[in-house]
Amino acid sequence: MWLAAIQLVSGRNWQDNREQIAAELALLPSERPLLVLLPENFALFGERQGYLDGAETIGEGPIQQQLAEWARDYGIWLVAGAMPTTIAGSDHIHTSTLVFDPSGERKGHYHKIHLFDVDVADNHGRYRESETFSPGEEPVLVDSPFGPLGLSICYDLRFPELYRRLARAGARVLLVPAAFTAVTGEAHWEPLLRARAIENQCYVVAANQGGTHETGRQTWGHSMVIDPWGRVLASLDSGRGTVLAPLDPGLMDELQRTMPVLGHARLL
Repeated sequence: MWLAAIQLVSGRNWQDNREQIAAELALLPSERPLLVLLPENFALFGERQGYLDGAETIGEGPIQQQLAEWARDYGIWLVAGAMPTTIAGSDHIHTSTLVFDPSGERKGHYHKIHLFDVDVADNHGRYRESETFSPGEEPVLVDSPFGPLGLSICYDLRFPELYRRLARAGARVLLVPAAFTAVTGEAHWEPLLRARAIENQCYVVAANQGGTHETGRQTWGHSMVIDPWGRVLASLDSGRGTVLAPLDPGLMDELQRTMPVLGHARLL
């Protein structure tokens, strides 16, 4: 079993981003089963109006059609990091993760719960996702050959209670698609990811954006796969590329037997 994260430097245009993704998918190894995670904003990385114009209804649209085709053509579990999706009757949208199995069937989706409304000391400065997006309400697990997949998006990473809830519900792999800024990423990205792996005894797959974008925003990169002991198995500093590492189910089972932290937890 293999886990992969594709790192991109996405722009405003879906067709250009599509070419970036297609180039990475063409380089995938032949081993299966294989799970591939795309980063947040893989399809569209721009400003508010671009997200509103490009949003698709869950189950419809050319971006989702392409994702399903890729999953089927490559025989992979494809987790589409996060893309804008519509909300009926609302002038806001969701940012959503979609999971496709090797037949191209959508097996589940998750709407980002925690919205990034912060000020950062970078060239963008002010981030207010709530001006465009509405938050999701529920954590989501998706069954897969790798074990249950716990879904999250970017800023969710700072809220450990979400991941503990996913782990207690049976998650074996925690997925973190992101567009972490260079400033916050340098300070916190890897420590937070490793903490989520260690405290929940799960694999963590994190796919980040990794460079300077058309908008001038700078993202941190360092996409990685981390094992349940907190070891970074594979990482990519910046630019476009793919990180790949094997999943060892026996390691999770052994850790949960010898150090059953979830069973010892008293403050729930």
